[in-house]
Amino acid sequence: MAAKFFSERVLHFFSSLRLTASLPRGVQVLNPYQDKVVFDLCKQFYTKYYADNDNRKIIIGINPGRFGGGITGIPFTDPIKLQTLCNIENDLAKKQELSSDFIYRMIAAYGGPELFYKDFYFTSVSPLGFTKDQKNLNYYDDPKLTERLKPFMIECLRKQLRFGIDTTTAYCLGEGENYKFISRFNDEHHFFETITPLPHPRFIMQYKRKSLNEYLDKYLKAFGQSS
Repeated sequence: MAAKFFSERVLHFFSSLRLTASLPRGVQVLNPYQDKVVFDLCKQFYTKYYADNDNRKIIIGINPGRFGGGITGIPFTDPIKLQTLCNIENDLAKKQELSSDFIYRMIAAYGGPELFYKDFYFTSVSPLGFTKDQKNLNYYDDPKLTERLKPFMIECLRKQLRFGIDTTTAYCLGEGENYKFISRFNDEHHFFETITPLPHPRFIMQYKRKSLNEYLDKYLKAFGQSS
């Protein structure tokens, strides 16, 4: 039976994620969805915010990291934000993640999780993450990894567009390599009419924290809101 709601489509996608590409030496994949505890948290989250047939705009990050989506399975949501701001209890290690901190400040300024997630869906160019030498690895950091992942990333994006995504505009988190890659992808496959780049949350929190309110306002304006 076909999935009825946006939430069901997301959860089916997560449960079926398999990476068959050969990874470069030393690179390991992060697939939190194979963990039953994590998948149950994802089920609670997506059922809470996405149990409808509404269309949403898509926000595309790089790939999950070890302390945010790589733990919870929910992009840009660390275990602390999942519990305190989304009210989903969990026993995961309560370690804060910088990108998640910025994103949830922005979500609060937008009007809160209920309003934000009704309008937007977070994903990443690669919905699975990677590590090397016990450190986060971006998909574009290793040219061999990038090339081998392309078919997987194209397939994943196509599947997610069928959830109920508004393809007029996609938002890209990262104005550098991620934006360049997504733009080339889009030129080849015509997924979206336009791509709007935004400064990556980690960059903001690491290097531009003094201007945090300006960046929050930049996001809200891009999303059609005002602070």
